[in-house]
Order: sequence, then C-alpha cells, then structure tokens
Amino acid sequence: MAKVELKQPIVEEIANSIKDAQAVVLVNYSGLTVEQDTILRKELREAGIQYKVYKNTMMNFAFKGTDCESLAEHLHGTNAIAISREDATAPARILAKYAKMYPALEMVAGVIEGNYNDQAGMQALASVPSREELLGKLLGSIQSPITNFARVLNQIAEAGQPAAAEE
Repeated sequence: MAKVELKQPIVEEIANSIKDAQAVVLVNYSGLTVEQDTILRKELREAGIQYKVYKNTMMNFAFKGTDCESLAEHLHGTNAIAISREDATAPARILAKYAKMYPALEMVAGVIEGNYNDQAGMQALASVPSREELLGKLLGSIQSPITNFARVLNQIAEAGQPAAAEE
C-alpha cells in the first residue's frame, strides 16, 4: 500500500473534525511533561473538546479549502489541535488557564466561528466567560429588579397591616 493511501484516512479524520467546529485552536505543547499533558487532556475531554496531536503535514492537507487554512502558516514545531463543536470559547479558556500554570504550553492561533485569531486574539477570547456564565449573569440582572420590587411591595403590605389586638 502506498504511503498516500495510509495517510488519507488521517487527513479525512482531521477534516471531518474541523468541518462543523465552533473553535479550532492550534497549540504548541513542546516542553510539557507527560503528567501535565495528561491533566490538560482530562480537563479538555471533560469539557467536550477534542485534543489531538497530528503531524503538521497532515493538518496542512486537512486545512486546505477550509476556514482553518489560515492556520497552515503556523504549522511548524510540535503542534496539537483542540477542537470544540459546542462552546466557541472553551478551548481558549482552558488552554490559557493551563498556559499560565505551564509556561511551556503556548496557544499559537485559532479559528473561532470561521474567524482567524492570532495569539493575542486567542488570549482575548480566553477572558470571555462561557455562554452559561453569561446567561446566568443576564438572568441574575433581569431577576434583581423584580426581586427588589417584590420585597418592597411585601414591606409596604406588612407596614399597612394593623397590629394584632392584645387580649
């Protein structure tokens, strides 16, 4: 079997993974220990993020003709990709957290919802809270005035009631 035929399934696997992804983040993991990498992979897996190491040439072939084509210029050295189909900011948040703990880990670039982001852009995205956190804050800010209004009405109602007559 020719080498190309052996590599084609890997290229297709990468292409299928990035096809409908919300976020694709390219990471340089050079210098991470096995223990650090295991901890990182566990948290990414729990967040529903696919994190895998592929050869740069395989990723380059898979990126051609996709939104991720702009990542091809960064394919040198030891790279891995983190792919999220659900939460667009989750890979950046988790990887930035671990990059602070392990300086050897470096977010190189990423494509978030079809838009290319360099390293600075990825760092900025990492500070954005998750969708659930944002919805929770929105709900809290909507509920706060209603709760305060209900409390005030309750206090007015209590103040307006005559005291119970003592026997």
